[in-house]
Order: sequence, then C-alpha cells, then structure tokens
Amino acid sequence: MHALHARLPKNFVLEERLERYADSIEASPASYAGCWAEACHPLDAAAPHARYDRVVLDMGCGKGASTVEAAEREPGTLFVGVDLEPICIAYAAQRAQEAGVANAVFAPGVASKLEEYFSPDELSQVILNFPTPFPRKKEAWQRLTHADNLVRYRRLLAPGGVVTLKTDSSPLWEFTRGQLALAGFRTLWESTDARLERPDDPMSWYERRLSAQGAKVLAIEATPDPTREPDLDADGRVRQTMPLSLIDYLPDDLEHMDYIPHGMQGTVINLRNLARKGHFDRHL
Repeated sequence: MHALHARLPKNFVLEERLERYADSIEASPASYAGCWAEACHPLDAAAPHARYDRVVLDMGCGKGASTVEAAEREPGTLFVGVDLEPICIAYAAQRAQEAGVANAVFAPGVASKLEEYFSPDELSQVILNFPTPFPRKKEAWQRLTHADNLVRYRRLLAPGGVVTLKTDSSPLWEFTRGQLALAGFRTLWESTDARLERPDDPMSWYERRLSAQGAKVLAIEATPDPTREPDLDADGRVRQTMPLSLIDYLPDDLEHMDYIPHGMQGTVINLRNLARKGHFDRHL
C-alpha cells in the first residue's frame, strides 16, 4: 500500500539515509541465508555462540513501525523487515536505531526471492501487515498471499511456524482463505475484528491510518499442514481453482458498502457506475 506513503521531507537524500542507518540494514540478505539468528546477534565475549531464539520475517514491512514495536517486546527474537522500496528501508532502519532496538534489521527484497534470503526451517513466523491488494486478476501473482508465495513461506517455516495476515480488505481476506487451503495450510485463527480480539498487538502505520478512516482489521493466522501438500504443476506453481480477481470477493450490494478497502476505491466506483447502467461484470 505504498500509495499511502507521506511526501518525503525537504532535503531528503536516500543514499545519505541508507548510509547513516546502515547498522540496521542488511543490503545483501542472501548472504545471511541459514545464519540470521547467529550473524545478527550482538557480539558477546561471554557467549561467543549466542543466537536469537527465533527469526521472524515482516514481509512488506513498510516504514517499520510495527516491526520495531514487536522487536522491543521480544528481545530474544530477531525481526527481519523486507520491503521492495529503499525509502521504506531507510525509514525503518532509522526508527530501529532511534528506538535503540538491536534485534530488528531491514533488507531490500521481494517475495519471489525469499528462498535466496532464508534457508528451509529458518523462520518461526511470516508477518503480512496490510499488504498491497492488487485487485485485478492479472496482478494476482503479486499478492503476498497468492498461493505461490504461501508455498515459499511454507518451505522456509520451521515446524509449528505461522503466517499472519492483517488487512483492511475483506476481498483480500476472503481470497487468502482460499489460497491458504490450496497451499496446504491449516487455519489457526481468523477474525473480522482483530484489534478487538488482540488489542495489544503492535500497530502498523497502515493500520493506524486506515482505522482512523473506519477500517476494521481482518486477520488470519495459519500453519503448514504436514498432512497436505500443495498441488503443483510442472513449473512448480500451485494449480489454481479459486477466482483470482478480487472483484469476485466483493459483496453483491456495492451501493451500501460501509467501508471500501484501500486500493479498491476506483474499482468499486467504476462497478457502481456500470451497475447503474446495467453493465455490471465482475470479471476484469
């Protein structure tokens, strides 16, 4: 949801920011695959082999607000925030250093390369906080909860590890439920008002902004089911049996939607206009 990013302050120089906060940035995440817990732990002469108890990936971490808050609460866990935008990485690293948090690091990267950044069984949790919905069918593969991405997380999660999604988008939430099933996950918890059920969870910048606009937080937490393997084609992609356009997950009554998810405002307005003219078609 990078469209929500605030304007850059005057005299913002990205390269200078990245250099200034480099101690909280891992510019080459692939070089840490398999050793994040040890390599990122502060040096301790009394415990030369010290390591973090867990490694948690915050995929699409944005400016790192919830990542840093979570790291402050769990000093024994290493939180790795990955985002494709260098500006976000700079802001997140700044936030970590200003908070004095050593167990949060940030790296530029994309979901399709996660298996280069981490080794199998290395992650205890994958957090997906308000990911970009990409509503069109042809964009579905870019969603962080597309089954192909979920299979990547599955390969990297340790036994008992979980994927946790939070979003304001009911279509994305419904889509994700189906994708989790296709990727061989078992749902542990789901909610249409996660802030009510888990009021003490760290709050991302997106959640704070969208909640002020009337959004409810929808959530799903799931774990790989060892008894169910995903059905993959010859190219290693999940065979899709679910609708891929988020339009298919919108309610029938678009006129009376009390909240339009971020990233779908234009889509809903266009569909409302088409419906008024008698030309409503859910398929993009």
